[in-house]
Formats: sequence, structure tokens, C-alpha cells
Amino acid sequence: MIDNIFLQIGVLLGITVTVAFLMRMLRQPLMTAYLIAGIVAGPFVLNLVQGDTEVFHALSQFGVILLLFVVGLSLNFDHIKRIGKVALTVGLTQVMFTAAIGYGILRSLNYEASSAMYLALALTFSSTIIIVKLLTDKKDLQSVYGRYTIGVMIVQDILALLIMIVLTSLSGDMTIGETIVDLIFNIVLLIAFVIVLARYVVPKIMDRVAESSEFLFLFTVAWCFGVASILTLLGFSIEVGALIAGLTLGSSPYQSEISSRVKPLRDFFIVIFFIILGSELSLAQLPLVVVPGLTLSAFILFGNPFILYRTFRALKFTRRNSFLSGVTAAQVSEFGFVLLFTGQQLGYIHGQEVEVFTLVALVTIILSSYAITYNEQLYKMMIPFFDMFGKDKYRQREDKAQKYDVWVFGYHRIGWKICEALAEKGKSFAVVDYNPAAIAKLKQRGIPAFFGDASDVEFLSQLPIEKAKMIISTLPEVDDQLTCIKHLRSTPEGKKVHIIANLYHIDALKEMYDAGASYVMMPHLVGGTWLSDILKNESWSKRTFSHLQKEQKEEMKMRYTLDMHK
Repeated sequence: MIDNIFLQIGVLLGITVTVAFLMRMLRQPLMTAYLIAGIVAGPFVLNLVQGDTEVFHALSQFGVILLLFVVGLSLNFDHIKRIGKVALTVGLTQVMFTAAIGYGILRSLNYEASSAMYLALALTFSSTIIIVKLLTDKKDLQSVYGRYTIGVMIVQDILALLIMIVLTSLSGDMTIGETIVDLIFNIVLLIAFVIVLARYVVPKIMDRVAESSEFLFLFTVAWCFGVASILTLLGFSIEVGALIAGLTLGSSPYQSEISSRVKPLRDFFIVIFFIILGSELSLAQLPLVVVPGLTLSAFILFGNPFILYRTFRALKFTRRNSFLSGVTAAQVSEFGFVLLFTGQQLGYIHGQEVEVFTLVALVTIILSSYAITYNEQLYKMMIPFFDMFGKDKYRQREDKAQKYDVWVFGYHRIGWKICEALAEKGKSFAVVDYNPAAIAKLKQRGIPAFFGDASDVEFLSQLPIEKAKMIISTLPEVDDQLTCIKHLRSTPEGKKVHIIANLYHIDALKEMYDAGASYVMMPHLVGGTWLSDILKNESWSKRTFSHLQKEQKEEMKMRYTLDMHK
């Protein structure tokens, strides 16, 4: 075992990169690579992470918090209202049926009632962390099935929290009744806390914070951990706290930029989480738990998706969305380990339940990562079977991102005039700017506006800019524009878009065109051309220049009026 923590992390990441490289060559999900790397680094093989478990668990916990914070960012109150009823119905139905069937299977395998109950409850919950990670990688988080699946996972997390509170109360001084009253009080307090933050606190401070990209990032991380920590004092889990922290910022106009800034940090720590999860999957008693472990794994991989599929179908979801949602939830959660350890501490389980659950976790997490990654292919394979039951009578429309004919990057000096021309021409357009004041003005005028950095590829990937007919950049920075152009030209659809860039110096002109710009606007040449036309076609008289001066003042007056318009 290596004692130096930095050397441990270095070796751990080295193993992970090696395994991930092999997985990429074989076109396998990276999730599998992380788990395999954890198993190799764990006590079953190299035993690298046993000396500083607290440090590694703290690092992995950072990943969980940031992951759920980003999920919260993608939610808002309107979104919760839209999916809440369905998510609650599906979540409760799935938990009840999975727990009941799991209990029956375990009793048939001669497990005691208390052991069967704890293990059945542990099997009930799917892993929010794994599902969010894989759906994010597939860019399916905002699809119909993705949104409702995450909604079901949130319901599961809340139920898990309630179960843990009830079980903990059995060994404490409070009765179950007192615990429930305390929980209801905390939930009311939580709702009030969220409303106050989202409606009254966040809007007043975000405009100032967003003036600096570094300050925005620092504030976001501090907000995430600060809000999550406060909620833990109210009795909620750190995961629920992180989700709520993201939710309070979900309606902010800076949501996209915040998300893109946090994601790289999240990705690093979440990799640590999955490596540690893999290292904890003990295989020492594998021969003794194979039969119950594989039996329960089969139920989770096939029975759980069927329960979700039938429930979604009963709520008039399409076969495709019902199938994809069911397949997505075909794994067990890390919460199961917590529940079983609690059962051991309370003296309700004494056998190999943890080892059985470990095998179930290993099998279902790895296989479900393949199922989620290739869920569309699996559905296409199932279409002939579904067709035997006739044509699907339900229809659902995917919420698609708004398409715009033109995207204008930069509003302040040149962009506002371009926007006026586009409006007169009747073209749909949206503006991207990194100035909070400009975003506020555009919102006041009813113009679609997105706060973000054109040099941030994560942010650009969230915008449907490749579906536009034209991109117009008035940005002064060459590097920012080159990043945007190269990102756009790297996609098949983006190669068809007309891109007009902006350049104040001729030095980078060739580089702009080589990157894929359709035309590079140079203001000093445009200004020179305009003045030369005046000199050639107008008389050199006081009247001419007075007229030009009047036109300029009228334009500036119009600009001032637009800026001050409320």
C-alpha cells in the first residue's frame, strides 16, 4: 500500500486513464472504466485506497454535491410543476412494487423477514448519480424521458430520506410520531427557504456577481456548498442540499454560464466518486452470494424496467419514452449500502446481505451503464415485439430548443444596430453577451438573450447555434471568435452556417478564414469605405456635414432611448 496521498491519487488516476483508454478503444462506456479502475485499486487487487479513506471519501463527496447541484440548475419552479404529479405517481408506484416483489423473492430464498425487508428496501432505489452522469454524457437530460426519469429519482431520494429518518428514530430518543412532526416542520421551513432565496436574494446579487467570470465561479461554488451545509443543519442530506442549492439558481439568466463553469470541476470529482465506489465493491465472499446476487440482479435489470414501463404507459407516455425511462433506472443506488449498514447497527440483519447487495450493485451498475448508453439501439431491437400489440396510440412531443435564424455575439457597440436591422427584416434572432447590463436591457426589450462566454465550449454546446442560418460576431477578441468558429465548424450542421466575424487588426485575418469564417468584418475598412463614398458622392459643404452630424445624433438618440427603455 502507498502511504503518500498525492502518490496514491497519481497512481489511481494513472490506472483510471489506462483502463479508460482501453474502454474508449473498445467503444465501451467510461463508467465501466471508472468502476473497473476502482476494483483494481481496491482491497481485492492493489489495495491503494485503504490508508486515507476519509480523504478519498471527501473528494468523492465533492463530486456528488457538484453533480446534484448542476441537476438542480437545470430545474426551475415551472419545470417542477410540469413533471411533479407524474414523477410522484411513478416514483411511489415503482418503490412499492419493487420493494414488495423483492421481499417476496428474498423470502423464497429463505431469508429472514427483517433481512428480506432491509435488502428489499435497498434494492428499491436507483442511483441518481449514475443516471444523471450518463444522461448528461448522452445529452438526454432535457429530453422527455430524461426529465421525467430525473423527477422519479428525486422522488426516490426524498423517500429514501424519509425511510432513513424513520429507521434512525427507532434507535433514538424520539418516537416515530415526533420524528414525522419534526420532518414536516423541516419541509415547510425548506420550502420557505427556497422561495426566499430564489425570489428575493438571488436576483439582487447575481447581476453584480456576474460582472466577473472568476467571481461568478467562486460565488457559485461557495453558494453550492454553503446552501447545502445550511440544509444539513435542518436534517436534510447533503445531496438534497446540493440539489436545492442548484434549484435556487435555476431561474437565473446566468444559469447556462454557471453550469458550464462548474461542469469541469464536477467531472473531475465525480470520477473520483466512481473509482471509490468500485474500490468498495468487495468480492471476497463471491462464491457464497452468487445465487441470490444474480437472482436479484436479474430482477433489477428486467423487473424494475418493466414496472416503470407499465406505470408510464398507464399515464399515457409513448412506448419509446416509457421503455427508455425503464431501462435508465435498472441499477441499485449507493443509498442501499447506507441502509444496510444502518440495519446492521440496529441489529436487524446479521448475515451476508451487504455482500449480496455488493454483487447486485456491481452487476447492475456495469450492465445498466451499457443499457443507458445504447438505449436507443435496444428500443429499435424491441420495436418488432411492440408492434405485435398494435400501433402506439399515445403521442408526445419533445421539447426542442428554440431555433433562431441569426445569433448575434456582442451587443454593445455594433450589435445593437445589427439587431435593429434584423428586427426590421422580420428575422428571428438571439443575442449572446457577457455583460449583465446588456442582458438586462435585452430582456426588458423582449429580445432573447443568453449570458455566457463565447470562448467557453461547454456553454456553446448548450446553445442550438448550429441550427441557425447565420452567426454574426461583433466581439473584439480574436481568440474568443476562433474558439466559437472552430466549435461550430466541428459539427455537421454547423458547417452550413454563414459566419460573419469581426476583426480590428489584419494580422489574424488569414487565421479567421482558415478557421471557417464566411466573411470577416473590419470596422476601420468599413468606416473608410463609408467616408470615401461621402467624399466622392457628396459636396464638400457645410450643409453636407451638418446633415451627417444630424443623422449621427439621431442614431445616438435612438440608441440612448433603447438603452433607457424599460
